[in-house]
Amino acid sequence: MGAFIGAVEAEAHAIETDVHLTKDNVVVLSHDATLKRCFGKDDKLIDREWSYIREQRTLRPPHEHMPRLKDLLQYLASPNLENIWLLLDIKIDNNPDDIMRFIAQTIHDVPPHPAKPWAKRIVLGCWAAKFFPLCAQHLPSFAIAHIGFSGSYARQFLSLPNISFNILQKSVFGPSGKRLLRDAKAAGRPIYFWTVNGESMMRWSIANEADGVITDDPKRFLEVCDEWEHGKREVVIDRREWTTIIWLNMMVIIFSAVFWWRYGSLKGQQRKDAAKEVGEKEKKGGKPGVSAIEHAEDQ
Repeated sequence: MGAFIGAVEAEAHAIETDVHLTKDNVVVLSHDATLKRCFGKDDKLIDREWSYIREQRTLRPPHEHMPRLKDLLQYLASPNLENIWLLLDIKIDNNPDDIMRFIAQTIHDVPPHPAKPWAKRIVLGCWAAKFFPLCAQHLPSFAIAHIGFSGSYARQFLSLPNISFNILQKSVFGPSGKRLLRDAKAAGRPIYFWTVNGESMMRWSIANEADGVITDDPKRFLEVCDEWEHGKREVVIDRREWTTIIWLNMMVIIFSAVFWWRYGSLKGQQRKDAAKEVGEKEKKGGKPGVSAIEHAEDQ
């Protein structure tokens, strides 16, 4: 919780955090699916119950325990924090239906700040197409952001209403990333960049009209924003940074193909949902209705 409190004290506008499930279906906040890197334990979160996980402490000071989504929501419901919004990075190595169901349950169990409901403060961050219909099922009034690194994979979600995009910043320098940035802006969709820690990349993000920046140093980013407002607007990307950008975009081409193959497309997911719906109706003796894919495309 210390990192979240520190971000609020640094006057960050929002908090981005990753979510996983424990064995007993507690939604915890962790980037990693295991306890190894931060806690020194060779355990997967999904294989351990919360009663065990909560007793672990981080290897580095101040030796904190892993927080739950419930803990963060209770903190954000405190007085004077109603304008802080939350982006949940829903990790794809969780069972999609399980994690969406228990995220929804956790949100419903924590009373929001009286001035603003959770639906106006929480954005559901989804990497893969199969999570989108589950967001609509379990938390229908909540905003959704596609999180990713591939402009080509992300562009398919432009067909859905009110979807924003949280994209790996350096991937936007490549052809598919540039096209996504252009089309998303033309469609009035918010664009966020992750993870931006260097000052030159912070300035580049401001120059390219990012709607939000995910950073490990919110205090410095806000200082850069202030400098920008006062005329310090030079964007200098050095040779080393360009080398990283070129290498990363080559990797994006490779991993985009893998991601498409492994997680499928939006239309493919809609076909699966439609087939499942038809099968369930046939079992009940009803007649199949309009398929989900046609309904979604009509929207």
